[in-house]
Amino acid sequence: MTTRVLVYTRTTDYRHDSIPAAVAAVRSLGATHGFDVDATEDPAAFETPLDPYAAVVFLSTSGDVLTAPGRTRLAAYVEGGGGFVGVHAAACTEYDWPYYGELLGARFDRHPEYQPGKAVVEDRGHPATEHLSTVWEFTDEWYDFRANPRGAVRVLASADESSYEGGGMGRDHPLVWCRQQGAGRVFYTALGHAAEAYEDPDFRAHLLGGITWAAAR
Repeated sequence: MTTRVLVYTRTTDYRHDSIPAAVAAVRSLGATHGFDVDATEDPAAFETPLDPYAAVVFLSTSGDVLTAPGRTRLAAYVEGGGGFVGVHAAACTEYDWPYYGELLGARFDRHPEYQPGKAVVEDRGHPATEHLSTVWEFTDEWYDFRANPRGAVRVLASADESSYEGGGMGRDHPLVWCRQQGAGRVFYTALGHAAEAYEDPDFRAHLLGGITWAAAR
């Protein structure tokens, strides 16, 4: 049976111009690597069974994007073994739903200006980071989070705040991580602000690795 992934891009707060490019990138990765992609902004998609999907991707969602029944179904899906992937502004989503903060691992706080910087790859034993060198030079918004998730997540990469201006978390600044939630796998990357990211081979491989890892049962 063909693997299916649901990409969700609803926004009720800030909307990233990169969303169309991001969806196109995931569709391209699926076509190349053998999984089908459904993309939607309709919250009703979460009011029906999510079982057909190996993973759900919140791709730069923002604000409150789910109904109460949708929240219930998403939680049950992940707890039962469904994969969840959060990309970039997924951390700016569902602030009033405590479960979502636990699921993702951290919530967005602020970011400095979009600029070049360096990510330190701490763990190359994961499909999302195995192709990267120890230092990954990238251009993005370098999100700060309300709390440091280290200890509750497996940190894959962190931000080197000495490499850019305006970082607010200090020497320990997780940026990419994964974790278990119930029987489900959760992957989050704070990167992916601009459309250019989704044309970058290293970022595409990073995104692919996160999706395929989360989708594995």
